[in-house]
Amino acid sequence: MAVRAVRGAVQLERDEAGHMQEQVGALLTAVLERNGLTADDLISIWFTATPDLHSDFPAAAARGLGIVDVPLICAQELDIAGAMPRVVRILAHIETDRSRGDVHHVYLGAAAALRKDIAQ
Repeated sequence: MAVRAVRGAVQLERDEAGHMQEQVGALLTAVLERNGLTADDLISIWFTATPDLHSDFPAAAARGLGIVDVPLICAQELDIAGAMPRVVRILAHIETDRSRGDVHHVYLGAAAALRKDIAQ
């Protein structure tokens, strides 16, 4: 098994706790499904949120999915003029047999514009 990193992002429509949990939960679920992973394959997850998101911690969505024994941390993205608003990003460290080239990064909805080179 190798340690790999998988990225992802989602843009929220609004800053509401329930909406954040729903959208970040969908992002995490997509990352796991597209990479054939379970919670046991997760080493840690970094979450970042743009400065305009205040309603909840993105990591709460992971706990809501039952990811309870994986180290999680939240941080704020840089406040860059012109950056896409209301975005939650993840960087998950995983154990997998996949090569780097076979890791599927997941950018949902409008966040696909952040990484046109790798977004589905």
